[in-house]
Amino acid sequence: MKHSGLFISIVCVFLLTLNLLFPCAAQDGSPGSSDSLSVEARSAVLIDADSGTVLYEKNPGEELPPASVTKVMTMLLAMEAIDDGRISSEDEVTISENAAGMGGSQLYMEAGETHTVSELLTGISMVSANDACVALAEYIGGTEEIFVEKMNEKAEELGLENTHFSNTNGLPAADHYSSARDIAFMARHLLSYPEILPYLSAESGNIEVGREGRTSVIEMVNTNKLLKTYNGATGIKTGFTQDAGYCLAASAQRDDLHLIAVVLGAETSALRFSESARLLDYGFSTYEAVKIAEKNEIIGTASVEKGIRNAVDIRTEEKIVLLAKRGEAAAISYRVRPAENLSAPVTQGQRAGTLEITKDGEPLGEYPLSASSDVRKADLKTLIIRSTEQILKG
Repeated sequence: MKHSGLFISIVCVFLLTLNLLFPCAAQDGSPGSSDSLSVEARSAVLIDADSGTVLYEKNPGEELPPASVTKVMTMLLAMEAIDDGRISSEDEVTISENAAGMGGSQLYMEAGETHTVSELLTGISMVSANDACVALAEYIGGTEEIFVEKMNEKAEELGLENTHFSNTNGLPAADHYSSARDIAFMARHLLSYPEILPYLSAESGNIEVGREGRTSVIEMVNTNKLLKTYNGATGIKTGFTQDAGYCLAASAQRDDLHLIAVVLGAETSALRFSESARLLDYGFSTYEAVKIAEKNEIIGTASVEKGIRNAVDIRTEEKIVLLAKRGEAAAISYRVRPAENLSAPVTQGQRAGTLEITKDGEPLGEYPLSASSDVRKADLKTLIIRSTEQILKG
């Protein structure tokens, strides 16, 4: 018995030593996650909206019914159409019988009445209006079916591997699914259109609709409760069906850090909000954004040979915001490297340099810089005068 007890003690000490040498990873194996962060939902993802960096994930690629979070893609295609000039936010849309007949959350619009694209976007973002989704889809695509094809084409273009749409609004349907990771990146692209933020972040509003031959005013309250309860909340979309459970794509911004949290399959409505808030809290407490430059910001100059001017301002082609652990921002720096041997004529938008970013001297990335204006080639007289001046100065 004494030998048996001694053996058990030795085994316990050995196992304890192994545990100290090789500690267990976080249960969900998530990048950036900690043992204390465990989300109560079937799937969850937290990303940085600017860089797309994944900060936390749990079952990120699991294919699940997204319910009304589907409307993130519907709104994305609408914003693209507005940005391309194919439609305007003030265009009048006539509501079809098909759109008016949608079930679930809706504005209860009647066939034949008209609403602006802006009003439909308000209804979609604020009260998850299925009828507004179909009306907008028909207006942009010609038919709802064509629009759904465009949704799937966009998903493929964005590299969303676990997404397929069968409708525009998320009502239960066969072969209609997405994943927390895919939704997070859809939402990131949606937020790249600043014009969408007033729709996503509005807490309340109203819209006039026709009912039984009369005009009524519907007062709307945004279904995303984080807009009232979470500091910096900016959107995005709630969702619920019996199969999907309670879902939420949430976004929030503090200073220059803009985060997107996606929770799918929570058991209660309250849980989807509290778990999304915990994800966002984790992101804001752990990371900070380092803004290098805005899109199209003049950030240096490049010399131009044989031009009417000797130099051209060079600018960024995109907003450049880097993510850093809190306390590490001071280690990030950048250097502008103008293009060499740049010769006139130079056209606006032409590649004219590179922005090099480092952390503690180690390269983090490079971003293209372009000419902010045209530089015409100088005529012979100008070149002769310029050369003479240089000789005299020399």
